[in-house]
Amino acid sequence: MKIVIVEDESFTAEDLKDNLLTVNPEIRIVTTLNSVANAIAWFKNHEHPDLIFSDIQLGDGLSFEIFQAASVSTPVIFCTAFDEYAVKAFKANGIDYILKPFDKADIAASLKRYRELENKFAGSSSQLETMLQLFKNKETQHKKVSVLVYYKDKILPVRVDSIAVLYLENKITHLITFDQKSYAINKPLEELEKIVGIDFFRANRQFLIHRNAVKEAAQYFARSLSVTLSIPFNEKIKINKAKVPEFLDWLAGE
Repeated sequence: MKIVIVEDESFTAEDLKDNLLTVNPEIRIVTTLNSVANAIAWFKNHEHPDLIFSDIQLGDGLSFEIFQAASVSTPVIFCTAFDEYAVKAFKANGIDYILKPFDKADIAASLKRYRELENKFAGSSSQLETMLQLFKNKETQHKKVSVLVYYKDKILPVRVDSIAVLYLENKITHLITFDQKSYAINKPLEELEKIVGIDFFRANRQFLIHRNAVKEAAQYFARSLSVTLSIPFNEKIKINKAKVPEFLDWLAGE
């Protein structure tokens, strides 16, 4: 089986490749394409593979544009970090997907049913246009501007874009702003994660961090990462191995 991977994060592409070859050593990865422009050019000038695994958001656009421009009829399995909006959109439009971080069982199931996807995109430009518009609309959706915090006898609005980190300590949720103001907030991290938008990443059960607050990430034990923030912060923030590809995609703004 010949497979093409469309993914602009090399770490994630290698992770997917390793999982595919573990599930089926007879698979041949023809190439990995890292942008909309490169992918369009490649598909227009090469024989198409049996199956494509594609990220959604690449550095220069959405991958749906590739399959419109290059008239690709090969079955496509889209790869996405968990996103309720994306999952609902795929299910509603009958499009196959797997979630990041990659799971061997999900990949095996996708490979098993890939033949059922033949001609899924043949003549389906309207379907791709629908998905393209759905995701573009999502990017421009209005985000909540502020969250409310309680400080002494006052209720204060704190702008979401001023928050560096939200974290859980002793079952109480706290936030710290970029100018190092700290407040307790009467909402669980799960609810805040839905409010604050894609500029924040759920590092683990304890931390929700803003992209602009990440100073650096360093290799840690067992292929995990340790994140250092740009503000004074004593707690260690760890990204486990399974979430590293998703974190790197997010950190790059993808």
